[in-house]
Amino acid sequence: MERRVAIVGVGDVELEKGYVVGGLTELEIQAVAAKRALEDAGLTHRDVDGLFVTGDWGLPGPGLMMGVAVSDYLGLYPRYVDTSNIGGAAFEAMVGHAAAAIHAGYCQVALICYGSIQKSRKSRNLAGRPPVLMQQFETPFGLPSPIGGYALAATRYLHEFGAREEDLAEVAVNIRRWAELNPQATLRTPITVEDVLNSPMICSPLHLLDCCLVTDGGGAIVLTSAERARDCRNRPIWILGYGEAYDHIVMASMHDLTHPPAYAASVQAFSRAGIRPEDLEFAEIYDSFTITVMLTVEALGLCEKGQGWEFFHNGRTAPGGEFPINTNGGGLAYAHPGMYGIFLLIEAARQMWRRGGVRQIPKASLGVTAGTGGSLSSSAVVLLGVD
Repeated sequence: MERRVAIVGVGDVELEKGYVVGGLTELEIQAVAAKRALEDAGLTHRDVDGLFVTGDWGLPGPGLMMGVAVSDYLGLYPRYVDTSNIGGAAFEAMVGHAAAAIHAGYCQVALICYGSIQKSRKSRNLAGRPPVLMQQFETPFGLPSPIGGYALAATRYLHEFGAREEDLAEVAVNIRRWAELNPQATLRTPITVEDVLNSPMICSPLHLLDCCLVTDGGGAIVLTSAERARDCRNRPIWILGYGEAYDHIVMASMHDLTHPPAYAASVQAFSRAGIRPEDLEFAEIYDSFTITVMLTVEALGLCEKGQGWEFFHNGRTAPGGEFPINTNGGGLAYAHPGMYGIFLLIEAARQMWRRGGVRQIPKASLGVTAGTGGSLSSSAVVLLGVD
């Protein structure tokens, strides 16, 4: 992909122990984040003509026409709206969709935003829902939520490649070390492999500290064309490559529990960018569970299939390690407001603009964000670079 579309601004809201500061609603979170992202870019809401928004708030109700509801609340008059919901990978997918829309001339300035108050509502938004289509084949057998699917994948991975629960725990330990450096992170206390193994078993082999948080949160991203980017405040972060792929909605339809759609999405992204996995300097990877990260580093080509369990040994991805991953503390320790993918992009942008503060990584000119949705159901990969 040529350098035709760039990220030029990002914004989010403050959190305190996982709660949004100020008791904001989902719409208010998006308004605050959008305003900050536009100011970051040197633009205003009047410049926005493309809106990309998703989530599960306001259902039934305004969420049924989420794009219209958000554009009305933000005072926007977009010519292009996208409300694709593919779970946690949605925001990486929206970057690809926005880049295509800008390149095609459907819009010039795209705003991607999200807001959620899952923790404030004290709900994971699952118990009250009607059964999802096709879940009748799994729910009666004890898979009522995504964790069961990820636990199945983890069990198969450990069996097939000789990994142990201790290896999964290494992922959580590495990511927590980044959270220790992030004042906004929900969990900042240092942990060890033993701490992870001694935390309550949620769904074998996944312990509590193998699982993502439930928090509030929200953020926004602004993208525009190369021509408009020249007039923005920040150095353009180019969309170098993009790929998305889908596999299943129920785990029974997943042909190989160790081969998520991130493999296919990665092939698309790298081929479009014309770069290799070994060229990357850092990664922001969706960490719904520790097994998600382990499978994704393999899918991205950062290591061979079946070797992801070794990738995190000896602090390799922690501060000071040779390949930083999830430099804000990720969904395991920073925040996870239902759909985490937008924060992968926000953190990547801040690292590339060298705004990481005490957690700033030495090299941040070429990175990847990899989102995962559902139970390893969907994947979207975005390769980012700065000149």
